[in-house]
Amino acid sequence: MGDAEQTIIKIAQGLGAVDPAQWDACANPPGEPYNPFLSHAFLHALEESGSATRRTGWMPYHLLFEDAAGGLAGCMPMYLKSHSRGEYVFDHGWADAFERAGGSYYPKLQVSVPFTPATGPRLLTKPGPGRDAAEDQLLAGALEVARRTGVSSLHFTFLPERQWTKLGSHGLLQRTDQQFHWENRGYKSFDEFLGDLSSRKRKMIRKERERALEHDISIEWVTGADLTENHWDAFYAFYMDTGSRKWGSPYLTREFFSLINERLADRTLLIMARSNGRYIAGALNFIGDEVLFGRNWGAIEHHPFLHFECCYYQAIDFAIARGLKRVEAGAQGEHKLARGYLPAKTYSAHWIANASFSEAVAEYLARERLHVDHDIETLGEYSPFRHDEHTETQEDDF
Repeated sequence: MGDAEQTIIKIAQGLGAVDPAQWDACANPPGEPYNPFLSHAFLHALEESGSATRRTGWMPYHLLFEDAAGGLAGCMPMYLKSHSRGEYVFDHGWADAFERAGGSYYPKLQVSVPFTPATGPRLLTKPGPGRDAAEDQLLAGALEVARRTGVSSLHFTFLPERQWTKLGSHGLLQRTDQQFHWENRGYKSFDEFLGDLSSRKRKMIRKERERALEHDISIEWVTGADLTENHWDAFYAFYMDTGSRKWGSPYLTREFFSLINERLADRTLLIMARSNGRYIAGALNFIGDEVLFGRNWGAIEHHPFLHFECCYYQAIDFAIARGLKRVEAGAQGEHKLARGYLPAKTYSAHWIANASFSEAVAEYLARERLHVDHDIETLGEYSPFRHDEHTETQEDDF
C-alpha cells in the first residue's frame, strides 16, 4: 500500500518485528509528554506475556508507515478483534443489533491499548511540519486495511480531542464518554488540596483516611529498583482474587508483570497495603511525565475505605510529591467525584462498513453526545470544591 517511491504502509503482526527505538520515536517523541502505554515496552509485554494475542482475541495488526529510506515515519497500535472485551468503550449493543440483522460484527479492527482506558494519541507520528500529512497517511492506511480485510468496522478509542476532531473531519463517527480525573492546581501537600474542598468534604475524606488505616495498616509506595518479584507475586494474588470476582477471567497474565518489572520499573508504581507483616491489598499505577495513570486494584482482605485510600488518596499524594499535573483513575465511578476527581470527557471515533448501519449508529451517537454533555454539566454541580473555587475548577479503572 502507498506510493512505492515515497512511503509504504505495512502490517506487523507483533511488535517483536518492530525496532523499539523507531516505534518509540513516534509513540513518545522527545519534547512531548511521555505516555507509558504507547511505549514499545508496554505493548510488547502484553503480546509476549500472552495477554494480548490471537488466542485471547487481540491479534496484533499494527500499522507501520515507512519513509523512502525504510525508517518509521508513523505507526499505530491496531488489533484484529474477535470480541469487544477489554476495551472500555462499549459497542456490545451495536454488535447485537448488527448480528440480529444478519451481519457479522466480528472480526473488527481496534486501534487502542488493550485493557487500558487511558487517553493518548493513536496516530503516532514524529513532530514537525510533516506530522499532519503522516497522520492522514496512517488513517488512509487503516481504512484501506479495513476494506481489504472485510471487517465490519474500525474503532479508535481514548483519543486526544485533536485527533478525534481530525478523524471526524474525515467522516468517522464521533463518540464521547466521561471519566473522573484529579487535577493538580500546584498543591504542595494533600492538606492544601483539602483546603480547596467544602468543609463537609474535607471532614469526610479525613475520616475515610483514618478508617482505612485502622488495624495497624500501613501503606508503601514501591517503584523502580525497589520492585521485586515478591511484590508482583503479592499483587498478582490481589489482581486474580478481585478480578475473578468482578470479571470472571482477568486479562493480564503473571508474566506480564515480570516483563513490566524488567522494562518499565521506573514508570511503574505499586501502592501496597500491609497488615500483620503481610501485604493485603495493592493498586497498580503507571507514571507519565504529566499524569499518574491508575490501572488495577486488588485485595485479599476487606477493610472499609482501603480501596479509596490506595487508589485515590495515595495517588493524589504521589502526584503532588512528583509534581504531576493529573491523576487519571481509570474508567467509570461517580463515587470519585466526592473525592476530588472531576468529570472529564473522553473521545472515540468509529468507521462502519455497512452504510445503513453506520447511519443508524450516527443518529444514536448524536443523542449520546448530548447526554454526555448534560451528564458532565450536572455532575459538575456536585463538585466537592468550595463554591468560591467552583468556576475555576470546572474550567480546568479502579
